[in-house]
This record gives sequence, C-alpha cells and structure tokens, in this order.
Amino acid sequence: MTKPQQSYARIYTNALDNPQDHWEQAAQALHWDEPWRETYETGENGLARWFVGGMINACYNCVDRHVAAGHGDQTALIYESPVTGTSSLTSFAQLQESVAKLAGAIAARGVGMGDRVLIYLPNSPQAVMAMLACARIGAVHSVVFGGFAAPELAKRIDDARPTLVLTASCGIEVSKIIAYQPILDNAYALARHKPAATIMWQRPQLAADVDRADWFDWDAEIAEATPAACVQVEATHPLYLLYTSGTTGKPKGIVRDTGGHLVTLQWSMNAIYDCAAGEAFWAASDVGWVVGHSYICYAPLLNRNATVIFEGKPVGTPDAGVFWQIMAKHKVSAFFTAPTAIRAIKQADPNGDDLQEADLSSLRAIFLAGERTDSATLEWLGGLLDVPVIDHWWQTETGSMICGNPLGIERLPIKPGAAGVPMPGWELACLDEQGHPVPAGETGTIVARLPLPPGFTSGIWEDDAQFHASYFAEYPGYYMTGDAGYLDDDGYCFVMARVDDVINVAGHRLSSSAMEEVLARHPAVSECAVIGRADELKGQLPLGFVVLKKGQSPDPQELEAQLVARVREEIGPVAALKQVHILAALPKTRSGKILRKTIRQLADGENPADPATIDDPSALDALRAIFT
Repeated sequence: MTKPQQSYARIYTNALDNPQDHWEQAAQALHWDEPWRETYETGENGLARWFVGGMINACYNCVDRHVAAGHGDQTALIYESPVTGTSSLTSFAQLQESVAKLAGAIAARGVGMGDRVLIYLPNSPQAVMAMLACARIGAVHSVVFGGFAAPELAKRIDDARPTLVLTASCGIEVSKIIAYQPILDNAYALARHKPAATIMWQRPQLAADVDRADWFDWDAEIAEATPAACVQVEATHPLYLLYTSGTTGKPKGIVRDTGGHLVTLQWSMNAIYDCAAGEAFWAASDVGWVVGHSYICYAPLLNRNATVIFEGKPVGTPDAGVFWQIMAKHKVSAFFTAPTAIRAIKQADPNGDDLQEADLSSLRAIFLAGERTDSATLEWLGGLLDVPVIDHWWQTETGSMICGNPLGIERLPIKPGAAGVPMPGWELACLDEQGHPVPAGETGTIVARLPLPPGFTSGIWEDDAQFHASYFAEYPGYYMTGDAGYLDDDGYCFVMARVDDVINVAGHRLSSSAMEEVLARHPAVSECAVIGRADELKGQLPLGFVVLKKGQSPDPQELEAQLVARVREEIGPVAALKQVHILAALPKTRSGKILRKTIRQLADGENPADPATIDDPSALDALRAIFT
C-alpha cells in the first residue's frame, strides 16, 4: 500500500497543542448517533473525559455500519484452532446476524443497560461475539481468561456483580482439555454474589450439564431469541471492565469508556499499524487480555479488517511454523504478538527454516508488545524478514500504545531496545524519586503529563481511592506508569523494567533489562531473566536465569563464567552479577510475561502462592527446588 507520508513531528505537536482539533478529526471516522457537546472536559485526578454528550454504539461501528455500506460479504472473523483442527470464516453479515441473536438471548435473561456480563470463554469467535453482543445492548462485559482459577474468578464475580455469565464447556491447552463447569461451580460456591443465569456453549470435545437451575444451553437460547437492535450509549458509558492484578491482592477492575476508546482504536489501525480496510490483521493474543479486547475484537472490526482468532500456541500446535503458515494462508498484512512467542519460536527453530517455507508477501510489518523486546530477539526476527519489526509499549490501563513507530504516518528509524517515540497525545517524562526530571539517558520513573488522550481508563470499578493512589498520588499532575526507563536525546523511550524490578546495588539503580540484554546475546541463550535478590551488605544483588536454545548443552560452570564476564564487561563491576541458573523454562503468565516478582520472592526466602495467571506451575516448582 502506497500513500503520501505525513510528518510525525507535526501531528504529534498538533495533538499536544490542539488536542480538540486532533481527536475531533479522528472521531469523524466513526458513526455517531448524536454529536458531542464538548470534545473533552477535565474531570477528577486531572483526567480528560472525551466526547462528552455524544451518543454512539460500539457494535454498530464494528459490524452494522459495514453491512449497511455494502460490505456484508467481506470476511470479519478468521478462526484458526489447530488444537481442535477447526478453521472457519465469518462474514460481516453473518457476524451481524449472530451477534444480534446472542444480544437478544442475553437481554431475555434480564440483562439491560449498564448491567455486567462476565465472559469466561476460550479464544474463539463466540468470545468476540459475546463482547459485541454486550456492547450492542449497552451491557458492560468483563472477560476473564478461560480456565482462570476458581478463587480468582470468584473475586471478579464479587467485584463486578454480573447478572449473567457466558461460558463454554471446556478450553483446550495443546492436547489437554480443561473443563470449565467445575471451575465455575467452585467459583460460585466461593463468591458472595450469585449471577442470575449461566449460558453454556457446548463444545464437541466435552459436554457439560445444563439440566439444572439457572443454567442454559447457548444454541437453544439463540434459537429462541429475538434479534436485538443496537442501543445508543453515551460516549462516557463503560464499554467493559478488565481486571488486572492489584498490589493489595484485590484485582483492579479497569473501566474503559466507549467513545474515546473507539476513536483511538480506529485511528491507530491506520496511523500506527498502517492497515487498510479490507486487509487481514492478526493479534496473536487472547481475548482475556487487553490486547485481545483492543486488537482482536474492536480495532480491526472498526477498521473493517478481517481479524484472526487463534486457539493454539506459537510452538507445539503443531510446530514452530504455525504463525507463518496462518499468515501466508490468510494474507495477513500486519501481525502483532508478544516477544516471548518469538523467543519460543526462535528456541525451537533457531535458523528460521519454517519461516522460509511460508509466502509472507502480504506481510508489511510485525509489532511486538506485552514486555520489553530484547535486542537479540528483535535482530533475529528482523534478519529473517524483509519488513520492519516494531517494538511498542502500552498497558492495560491505556488500552492502546503509549510509544511506538507510527508506520501509517511516517516510518521512523528503529532503535533496538527502544519502545519507539511517544504517540500523539502522550507527553512523557522520566522523574527521580523526588519528582525531578532526570537527564536524557538516565533511568527514572516514566510518567505522562495530564490530561491524557482518549481511551485511557476512566477509573477502577467502584474504587476511586485506589485509582488515585495507584496512578496519580505519587507524582501530582502526571500519570505514574509503574515502569522505569529513560528517554534519549531523540525522544525515543526505553522501557527497562517495572519500577519494582529496578535493582538497587549499594545505592546504584540498575536496570534488570540492561543485564538481560547482555545475557540474551550469548549464542547459547534463548531467553533470560534477572532479578534483584536481597543482600544485607549491598541491599540487593542481581541473580540471573537463562533458558538454552534447542540443541545447546554447554558446560554449566563455563556458561555461567562467560555470562558473568559479559555483564561485567558491558555494564561494569557495579552490576555485581555473580550467579546464573540454567532452567528448562521460565515461569510466565498465560500472556507470556515472566513472573519476575514471584521469582524474586522465592529468591528472598518467601513462599508465594502460584499466581492465578501462571502458565506452567512446574516452572515455579523447579525454582522452589533451587532456593530450598
């Protein structure tokens, strides 16, 4: 796709100086039932409330308007499930019919405007349809990752107090079937709040018991339902709640508004991802995470893109070539995944043989997010592909990217290790513990000046005090991102670690990511992690963990000596890294983030419970064996 490029610097400056003008223009791409009376108002904590007074519907903008414009036959959903051997296409017209019927079934079970619906489904077309069906009638959906443990599920039920639960009989993890009904039964027993009804999608791999009070069969409910029309909601009406871990042990229900979020997502598909209407876009994530909300469900459909829904793993379902095969099959234009997925592929196929066998002529860019992309992974993938590999940074709270490389505006130089430049509307600074800016190149806490652009969370569900304390109290006038890093002289942002992952060695604040960069460049290392272990003399000392590439079996003592020497040479003796453990796997969340906090707790002699989001508990068991 060729088009005249615009100036990033001009658009960025205009978005800061004239935010109303910038976002009003972006909003014109959507269908509004009623125009807004104020582009933005400043509310509590200095946050902006966007498109106040405007009336809109997310489902109409994602589905119905495309059918009305004559694009009903175009593919909306591409479903690839190697774990079940299933592949299917859903057109926009088919999606409209299915979502309208499901919305009718939901409404028939007593769900109305503002009521919450908990969605506990595998990565599937049904999950996307459930989200859209809720938005269609003004209900607020709260998606919980399918297979989430019962105690954590119960906490979310008690906090959101859903009227209805939409679920499936099972999920599938590679070759293992996860029955959902026993998990739900346990969660319902633990929760104080009792949903009025549960609608169960029966999968052929496992049947559940719906012959009981308040449980209903998905297909039967839809067959009897009257299709529901789209309902106008205010732009500031909550679209969804999405829970993320809280420091208090209570999950934080991030609230996303409707109008501002849709405007930002629609704008991003063209400006950031450079994806034209009608093309295929793939975010290889799960609908249970924020990436799945923004870039599996809403953003691609807003932009009339076919969106890929993938039920599988980057390796093992069936092999390390599955990503490339699906991209080639559906002529994907832009691909988005987590760095850990690429590292898994690199470990299984270090020479990229599987990639060479796929026709990726339609692919224009790969985007990585979810955690910092180490330079070794970026360079490995970039060396195999003739397209830009873009690292970008965003959070559950932001709903879309803070920093990146806006390919649809202007392709900027790529700096390995950097998350790119701030996107329009984001004015960043790095501050020290006293709230003073640090010089370019020095690590500090990354903050964003208020007000923030559309799409940022409008709050924590029914907890204004925690919202203020978590994000705005420490640095008044700024949003405290919780990430540490630095800005260079060109304005590129280097996100190095979570604030609590910065290692303090004898008063020297060291980035765990900087040390990980060094370890990852060793030819035998596939992936790694560095944490700070408590030390009576120096406060903390770094401790390294590495996973080896397939086929590598160096002498452990020799490898440790080499890695320690590399860190000393590239970062300096102050890093004080003296010990590196070789592991079969690093403990991670289901979304691929390394559980550094849990590793640090184990190293410090604590005995933390397995996090609710852990992907493979055996990886933590191996660490417990080391430290006990």
